Amino acid sequence: MAKVGIIRCQQTEDLCGGTADFQFAQKGKGAFEPLGACEVVGFVSCGGCPGKRAVGRAKMLKEHGAEVIVMASCMTLGTPMGFPCPHKDLILDAVRRKLGDEVRVLEYTHPAPKK
Repeated sequence: MAKVGIIRCQQTEDLCGGTADFQFAQKGKGAFEPLGACEVVGFVSCGGCPGKRAVGRAKMLKEHGAEVIVMASCMTLGTPMGFPCPHKDLILDAVRRKLGDEVRVLEYTHPAPKK
């Protein structure tokens, strides 16, 4: 079972409890499908705009056992507000540079819900 750490948008904390993120990880669905069922070892925010704390938090998640870092769908797909993080590409690049090949980085947790 892969151990994952999820980084979410701080601005969506009041709107979303992360329930879908945990369910998709546990069931190995959405972005987790290639990994199968996963254990979430940490669930943190990006630290607020512009997301500079996300790199340190990704490193911390790795130190706590995360083999995969996952950007929650609120950051990359804009779920539930329909507004993705304007800094998502910079954050993803910075996290990947910092962690290198040691940790895989996934770009979303679950698809946007159908309306």
